[in-house]
Amino acid sequence: MEHIKAVIFDLDNTLLDRTTTFRKFAEGFMRQYFAHIESMDLWLEQMIERDEDGYKNKPVLFAELLSEFPWDNDQDKPLVDDLMKYYAENYVTSAVLMEQAEDVIAYASEKYKTGIITNGRNAVQYGKIDHLGLREYFDVIVVSEEAGCKKPDPRIFQVALERLNVKPEECLFIGDHPINDVEGAHTLGMHTIWMRVNQPWCEANKAKPLYTINQIGELLHLM
Repeated sequence: MEHIKAVIFDLDNTLLDRTTTFRKFAEGFMRQYFAHIESMDLWLEQMIERDEDGYKNKPVLFAELLSEFPWDNDQDKPLVDDLMKYYAENYVTSAVLMEQAEDVIAYASEKYKTGIITNGRNAVQYGKIDHLGLREYFDVIVVSEEAGCKKPDPRIFQVALERLNVKPEECLFIGDHPINDVEGAHTLGMHTIWMRVNQPWCEANKAKPLYTINQIGELLHLM
């Protein structure tokens, strides 16, 4: 790792425990809108499953909930826009870091230039970052909405490299998605570490990460 000058992280399910974060949000959502039903837990699990680990478009998700969940009164049922507003106001405050993520961030920021590259909307991604107090630890943060492209497009990685003033081979990228993170960074010539969370490895991937880890804290012994 002696030639590495910069370490860049994915956000969701890498630094941020996205699984726990969305469950916290979904629990609040169910209490807000479905306090009238007894089997709330069953519908909670349905909501989490339908979210598809964050990869389902949120207006589509909420449209499904509106059409298929047991609302108390159809006449008073909210609109998709109402649920999107609730999401915008409550999701970011549910954000939870991975265990030992703070230690890893502190260690990396002392030793390397650091960055985050994340797909998503500016308001949501920056909202989570600021809620967790992470912004000051990173030299660059790139969100796909502002970049105009998203992982695995090499251009979004290039944006971060240019802002950090490092070459691809001087950079290590860490993420949980085999295509968006590992393959995307590898295409540009970056070194990678795959964090195994919810996304299965695809054997067709051309990229071969330097390491595969199961917990973010393992990086303390690798970087």
